[in-house]
Amino acid sequence: MAIIIKPIVTEKMTAMADKLNRYGFAVCPDANKQQIKKAVEEMYNVTVVDVNTMNHKGKKKSRYTKAGLIVGRTASYKKALVTLKEGESIDFYSNI
Repeated sequence: MAIIIKPIVTEKMTAMADKLNRYGFAVCPDANKQQIKKAVEEMYNVTVVDVNTMNHKGKKKSRYTKAGLIVGRTASYKKALVTLKEGESIDFYSNI
């Protein structure tokens, strides 16, 4: 089971990484904080100080088509905010 699904790279997360040394990841919904900490430390060779998690419910979406109104939902996911030890960082763009 893969704990980390993908890093969340947005303007807000980039600013948070610069100021607070915190990084965001979309993680497996069944993962707990200890598993997330261990996975980040192994994958990026850094020391994790703190892990905060939150569950995001998918947004309701609707659109009008020839066939009528189609209503659905975007995917729900779990987000983890990981705080690293002072002086350490993660570079998501190094392997592109």
